[in-house]
Amino acid sequence: MILRKLKLGFFITLAVFASAQSKYLKSKSLAKSKTAVSSKVPKKPGSDLPVVNENIPLLIPQKKNGKSGFVNQKSRFVIQPEYDLVMFFGEDCNLLNSPNEKIRKFGTKDFATVEKNGITFRINKSGKRVYQYKNDDLGKCNLTLQKALFHAYILHGKYGIIEDSKFKNPSDRSQFAIYPDYQYLYIMEGNDVANPMIVATYNDKFGVIDVNNKIVIPFEYSDIKRNYSWKLGKMFEVTKDDKNYYYIDSDNRSY
Repeated sequence: MILRKLKLGFFITLAVFASAQSKYLKSKSLAKSKTAVSSKVPKKPGSDLPVVNENIPLLIPQKKNGKSGFVNQKSRFVIQPEYDLVMFFGEDCNLLNSPNEKIRKFGTKDFATVEKNGITFRINKSGKRVYQYKNDDLGKCNLTLQKALFHAYILHGKYGIIEDSKFKNPSDRSQFAIYPDYQYLYIMEGNDVANPMIVATYNDKFGVIDVNNKIVIPFEYSDIKRNYSWKLGKMFEVTKDDKNYYYIDSDNRSY
């Protein structure tokens, strides 16, 4: 399916005919025309969505009864759960670099990639399917990889964090950014390599810490997915029962 091959990688014309019978009729006609223009200007999809947290997307993937759609920041479905897979609204570099210039616009951040019955689409923020993927339309992504500054380090079966440029001697405790004391650590991919979010396990529970060993998300989850949710949406996909996953922001607020 196309979705699994992809990398992480809107003119209104109005004609106004004025009568030449009198100045009064002309001005009256013009006033009506202006009213018509202003009343027909469409709202941009998603412009009336509520904002609870300015740092996260206005539309958030959510699953219900085995199908996925999108909720707003108040956890109300805006795009009904009918899809097998959905991704955050965001750029698709394969479409942005498509050899077909007419469909490059569908690669912008105003659209999201979804899949239903093995067919992959781009939808707008009103939920309308505006494009169906075709292999011939996919261009090459020109991605610039950022080198990670930090890495997980295992010592005596415990996980810690080191900063590559400063770490030389594992016997020197002061050289660790975070001394190995966790059951598991995973550095999430993000846009700020100097301040990454780190999924951690402590006392058999998952949470999130930063490189200063400060707790960002409390250790209360049975799992936190190690995916692109932080990079794409500044959110974490979590579960407390190993079955029902949902998104939380960095304030541990659920959606």
